[in-house]
Amino acid sequence: MDLKGEYMSPRDFNGHGTHVASTIAGGEVQGVSYGGLATGTARGGAPRARLAIYKVLWGPNTAASDTDILAAIDDAIQDGVDVLSLSLGRGARHEFPGTLHAVLRGISVVFSAGNDGPAPQTVTNVMPWVTTVAASTMDRAFPTLISLGNKEKLGQSLYYNSTLNSDDFKELVHAGSCTAEWLASNNVTGKIVLCYAPRLAPSVLPRVELSLTINRTVGAGAKGLIFAQYTTNLLLICKGGMPCIVVDYEIAQRIESYLAITESPIVKVSPGMTVVGDGVLSPRVASFSSRGPSPLFPGILKPDITAPGVGILAAVRGFYALMDGTSMACPHVSVTALLKSVHPDWSPAMIKFAIVTTASVTDQFGVPIEAESVPRKVADPFDFGGGHMDPDRAANPGLVYDVDAREYNKFFNCTLGSSHGCESYQLNLNLPSIAIPDLKDHVTVQRTVTNVGAVRTTYHAVLEAPARVVMSVEPSVITFVKGSSTSMTFRVSFTTKRRVQGGFTFGSLTWSDGNTHSVRIPVAVRTVIQDFVADTS
Repeated sequence: MDLKGEYMSPRDFNGHGTHVASTIAGGEVQGVSYGGLATGTARGGAPRARLAIYKVLWGPNTAASDTDILAAIDDAIQDGVDVLSLSLGRGARHEFPGTLHAVLRGISVVFSAGNDGPAPQTVTNVMPWVTTVAASTMDRAFPTLISLGNKEKLGQSLYYNSTLNSDDFKELVHAGSCTAEWLASNNVTGKIVLCYAPRLAPSVLPRVELSLTINRTVGAGAKGLIFAQYTTNLLLICKGGMPCIVVDYEIAQRIESYLAITESPIVKVSPGMTVVGDGVLSPRVASFSSRGPSPLFPGILKPDITAPGVGILAAVRGFYALMDGTSMACPHVSVTALLKSVHPDWSPAMIKFAIVTTASVTDQFGVPIEAESVPRKVADPFDFGGGHMDPDRAANPGLVYDVDAREYNKFFNCTLGSSHGCESYQLNLNLPSIAIPDLKDHVTVQRTVTNVGAVRTTYHAVLEAPARVVMSVEPSVITFVKGSSTSMTFRVSFTTKRRVQGGFTFGSLTWSDGNTHSVRIPVAVRTVIQDFVADTS
């Protein structure tokens, strides 16, 4: 493990821990920004909450071992924490140990979903007792103006220090994919470099490639970078005060066309601006946010929820910085500590499930939330689970699903190789979602809801059946009256319309009281003929 420069104490070294901690419970600080961007008042989600921080990531590469993480979880349990927020991940095949012990002791556990999207089957931290958080954008953008020498002006979102002085035009060069070999054999000193190679789109990860390209262009002496990719959900710090602009292929093509007909092409990058409000399309699931289904447990729908994780301004080692990642989204959901204070008698499952069932699947205009993918599409449960978190609605859900934490022990035994009854158990585990990865003909699952709202209430079922599937619920009306049980059990049946080897299709089941409460759970169904053949589309 590389510990060069590391503090051999709980003190944060690279800023990641400080950033997520201040997002959860940072005090109010006025007039903060990063390079003049996102100026305003910074405050954590639960500024009066008390933090206990356990350092498990070490060195410049944030290395961690399962042993360190397990020890930290055990320490947190002994210290009596209410919520564990873990902005950690190690890929879709890895699960961190010890979290079930915390849930069994009434502690809510919240994890980041991973940053390996938009590829399917990349979601991590998928145990049913934890809350797995995807990342989405917010109603804030940082547009800039790119001015070409022919007086054409192009607008695009970017990450750029707005305090830099860039009034002068600079020479513009097209470096293709900006390989180290090309940059070494061509003089780009003092110039702005366009990196535009759409033919490589299928074989490169934009999030990874941008970081490498920044290092190469800075090393070559460039004074600016225009980086073209199919996604502009990329916020990375450019080095040495050099402006970095991320543009889509359409803008890049217009710049390339200018280059092709101009003998001495020049370009000017204006300082970035901050735009906030309804004019920014949001929320959108970020391109980098890891997607379901889980390769480990396709019968457990993950991620659970999405929250802001792009361009998050928070404290980092004495200043404020913009960061993006599901690590940044995770602490937004970790303010479940506030729900715990409103409903101290609720179990971790009730808190988690209230968040999932009250999430929004539409934006402020009532339009379905989109997911940055290839291409952009309407978001589905494998992008954002129940939807985008709405903490106000979560505090008053009307109905909740609940699981006795001891029920998870059987699931844990299934992960150890025990298979007896595991398939039926997973289907009927009382989760706020239904995932059926192998529907051959017909299956019925069972769920139970508990009334935490008004005593006299009637709810009607609203069904959105997955494509190629007939879906029904019995009973379709549930009524709670004074003196009766506060819990009601219902059964949901699924029947294939066509026996095909298909991919997942999606739907939902919503219990509505026609007034205040709509309690929605996502549904994902894949029809199969042969168990050993699957389509994850």
